Amino acid sequence: MHDKTMIFSISDNREEEVKSMLKTVYNALEEKGYNPINQIVGYILSEDPTYITTHKNARSLIRKVDRYDLLEILLKNYLKS
Repeated sequence: MHDKTMIFSISDNREEEVKSMLKTVYNALEEKGYNPINQIVGYILSEDPTYITTHKNARSLIRKVDRYDLLEILLKNYLKS
C-alpha cells in the first residue's frame, strides 16, 4: 500500500471569492434566524444542502464551492490568526 499525501492548493483570487461567498451565506443564515456557524458546519460535514437557506441565493452559492476548498480556506485563515 502506498501512503501518499494529497496536496490541495487554492489561488489567492479564488480564496477571496470563497471568503466573500461565505460572508454572504453567513449573513443570509443570520437574517433567517439560524445559527450560521452550526449550519455551515452541518453542511460541510454532511454535504446536505438543506443546512443552507435559499435566502439571498445562499444555497446555490455555497454549492458552487467544493467542500475541501471550503475547509482549506477556513483552516488556513483560522491558523493565520
